Amino acid sequence: MDETVQALCVGSYLSLANFRLDRRDVSDTVRETRKWAGRAIIAVIGITRAIHLFSAFWTLALAFLIFGDVVGRSILNQPIPGTKEIIQNSVVAITFLQLPLAIYSGAMLRTSIFADAVPPVLRRLLRTAGALLGLVFFIGLIWSTWPSFADAYRIGEYEGEGALRVPTWPVRGTVLVMSFFGAWAYISMIVLDWRGQLIDDLSAPGAAMDTD
Repeated sequence: MDETVQALCVGSYLSLANFRLDRRDVSDTVRETRKWAGRAIIAVIGITRAIHLFSAFWTLALAFLIFGDVVGRSILNQPIPGTKEIIQNSVVAITFLQLPLAIYSGAMLRTSIFADAVPPVLRRLLRTAGALLGLVFFIGLIWSTWPSFADAYRIGEYEGEGALRVPTWPVRGTVLVMSFFGAWAYISMIVLDWRGQLIDDLSAPGAAMDTD
């Protein structure tokens, strides 16, 4: 009888020890997962900053293009071919290139009249609800843009006639890729918000362009 009790005690102790080890392994896995998720978010923010900088140089190039077209049209009576089509497609692309960093930096259009009048918990719930709506919006864009992008690439769709024809698939592809970035940005903002890592409850760490 005593041996049976001892065996049961030893078995219970070993089971408890294994349970503690399992809990420790789970805790280590959770911490490691959070660490990698944080690194992934920071890496994506760095990519969005680079994309934003590229879009700024693209905008500057468009300014020179418009200036050259006006000068050529007014003085030389020779406009730059395809200026209209290039600008028309570039504006859409530049807008979507700047969206992910705008999300991360908290620069999207919002109103604080109602948010300032509620407790912090409700403000966080409102931010989460807004982020979920943004996520649904970008998922809808991905769903609707993919077929048109595939068709434009397959048939070689273009805009413009004459000397310069501007293909449309790069712009459609930009909208598609940036929609993925936008959806990921909203997911990241929800995670950072509920982990208490947002700066002033608005922007993600490292999202500001002046951050060292």
